Amino acid sequence: MNRNMTSTMTLACALLAGCATPAPTSTPKPVDPTHRKLLTLDAHLDTPVHFGRAGWDFGARHDPATEIAQLDLPRMADGSLDGGFFVIYTEQGPLTADGFAAARRHALERSALIDTTLARHADRIGVATSAHEARRLDATGKLVAFKSIENSYPLGESVTALGEFQHQGVRLVGVVHSLNNQFADSSTDTPRWNGLSPLGRDWVAEMNRLGMVIDASHASDAVVDQLLDLSRAPLLLSHTSSRTSFDHPRNLDDARIRRIAAAGGAVCASTIYLGTMRMSARRSELFDQIDHIGGMTPAQQAALGKEWLALEAATPMWSTSFDQYMASLRHLIDVAGIDHVCMGADFDGGGGFPGLDDVSLLPRITARLKAGGMSDEDLGKLWSGNLLRVLDAAAKAAQ
Repeated sequence: MNRNMTSTMTLACALLAGCATPAPTSTPKPVDPTHRKLLTLDAHLDTPVHFGRAGWDFGARHDPATEIAQLDLPRMADGSLDGGFFVIYTEQGPLTADGFAAARRHALERSALIDTTLARHADRIGVATSAHEARRLDATGKLVAFKSIENSYPLGESVTALGEFQHQGVRLVGVVHSLNNQFADSSTDTPRWNGLSPLGRDWVAEMNRLGMVIDASHASDAVVDQLLDLSRAPLLLSHTSSRTSFDHPRNLDDARIRRIAAAGGAVCASTIYLGTMRMSARRSELFDQIDHIGGMTPAQQAALGKEWLALEAATPMWSTSFDQYMASLRHLIDVAGIDHVCMGADFDGGGGFPGLDDVSLLPRITARLKAGGMSDEDLGKLWSGNLLRVLDAAAKAAQ
């Protein structure tokens, strides 16, 4: 998630809101056979913010004309998105005992909510904790759900809670979010630790010991450097763009992208910060409200969604075109190499733009790359192979 332009941008979902009753949409366009046959995974899906909403059903189709949630099971089928990492996001709060306790409660509740939601749709989507399980689920025709953590703030002042979340199925963990925490400096905050804190160094060792994948998205440049120096396993950036494509501290410079690739890691191409973010005072207020959408009544959700949609129709939040996105993706591939790029659009967490509004439009990416001459083998690496390889490498490093 990317609420890091100002302190008020603390949503659990930037392009989500709206009516509680799903409405039918037009018949989806046929998906290119190449895209349909690929195992397609996204490294960062913020949709769990919706899982607790009254009247909202993950298994039902939601109409983007009236509801801006970007992902549900039917639209995953439309876009042939086979799954990905469903995020346990926690807003950054005070570094106090009370703050840590509240964050831990929230993260545990969100983790449990993901479990119960997936269980209700177990005939269509299965839980995976390894690359092998993901491929097995795909072979049986089921969608794939991993769990990840965005922001290690809920761990408090000890790294032992990582083991608890691993036991709950979490396999990917981001060290920091939009503000500094007890482990590390954020890319969008004033440095406190000049990289990792002493506790952050312990965090790296414990992540390696447990075989969990380190997610360096949102981390400062100094943190990325120190993670590369300390980690025995490759790094993943679950939703990050190149700073060459758009100069913003949330993006990563090409030299570090090359270092991540050289160490066996991967950078998952995001749709955010590829152009100017048009943030007004009112839109920022709506971000804050959306962060609490799970506690709203259906009528409140509908009112929030209607206002958000009106703002988006008048002025899209991102000044990004599909052509710009494809250029940024190609640049990332050129810099890192095809073996070190993956996909992480940040849907339901601020990602998406006109022309790539939700998961049903993902086949456009494959079609454009295929038209440009990319082989089916390389498309397979991009859509899941590299992500699963990093997952395997982390498990192997633990052994």
